[in-house]
Amino acid sequence: MEFWEKDFEWLRVRHFVRESLGKDSLPDFQTMLFLIGVQELGRVPKSKFSKEEKRDLMHIAVCTLLEPEGYYEFEGRDQDGWPHWKEVRTFDIKGVKEQEEFLISRIINYFSVHQDFKV
Repeated sequence: MEFWEKDFEWLRVRHFVRESLGKDSLPDFQTMLFLIGVQELGRVPKSKFSKEEKRDLMHIAVCTLLEPEGYYEFEGRDQDGWPHWKEVRTFDIKGVKEQEEFLISRIINYFSVHQDFKV
């Protein structure tokens, strides 16, 4: 996928999420990871997530996005229903910008596979 195509699809995914949630502004990269984490957890808490839980939700999203690439393997859920993965190989993409770009492409794929969203 060329840069402009990925940029366009990323914008489409963000608009889809904004409209689905009825928000005024587009979600950023961190928000998208958080939302994928909540989706993969499969439940919304009765009260707000703690700061640590929000960090864990973003980790769930990263593991979910990198599992098809062979970086993580799903191990199962704990007694509280939280999913866990084991690292199979080290994430070898260096640089924050490069990592974010790679994860954005995985987010685009996630929405094309897991949601009623066609890329």
